[in-house]
Amino acid sequence: MSLPKTLAEDVAKNLVMVARLIDEDPEEAYEYSRIALRLASRVAAVREAAGFAAYATQKYTEALAEFRATKRMTGTVDLWPVMADCERGLGRPERAMAMAGEPEVQRLDKAGQVEMRLVAAGARRDMGQIDAAIVTLQSPELASHSVQPWTARLRYAYADALLAAGREDEAREWFAKTIESDKDGSTDASDRLAELEGVEFVDVEDESDDESDEPQADAPDRSVDGDGDSAAGGRD
Repeated sequence: MSLPKTLAEDVAKNLVMVARLIDEDPEEAYEYSRIALRLASRVAAVREAAGFAAYATQKYTEALAEFRATKRMTGTVDLWPVMADCERGLGRPERAMAMAGEPEVQRLDKAGQVEMRLVAAGARRDMGQIDAAIVTLQSPELASHSVQPWTARLRYAYADALLAAGREDEAREWFAKTIESDKDGSTDASDRLAELEGVEFVDVEDESDDESDEPQADAPDRSVDGDGDSAAGGRD
């Protein structure tokens, strides 16, 4: 609303393209964010979008600068966890850990606090402190049976940390719990659990191509084995 109408529309169109492309083509999203930034660098939403586009392309110094600018302009702390994760991306996990203990964290909503916990655990792992990472993830949110938007990611991070610590049985349990809460398939917990269970996936299409090159004889037995398992399947 601070921009002339035509300019505002041009900026908005570029921001829409950032949102559409950031997951599938982050480099292209980044280019659109740069256009919006040239047009309206004093608009907080533009700075935030530019930050996320830079973050998605692993330009962490640039992303951190944009997030800091957004924080100054809005006075909010919503971006604190992703700012800490930029510090991790820049090879400064100690700085990310320091941010996890600063007063801004107390001003975050529940989702933001969980995100900060995930970043802090990642920073612990960056520093080789796997047991500390596990303890960092242990929280009422992890223990809760209620499924929230962050539940699957929190459980997945915990399972992955347990596996890294060599606690395979517990990791298997928490990957299974992740699957229960991951309704939209945002993690690869099912694949990770299958690997732990020793399940091998076969690309059915490739198998069919191989068979088509062989002389056709009697149809092979396609029944499942005695345990009721079938090798058909595939990775996403």
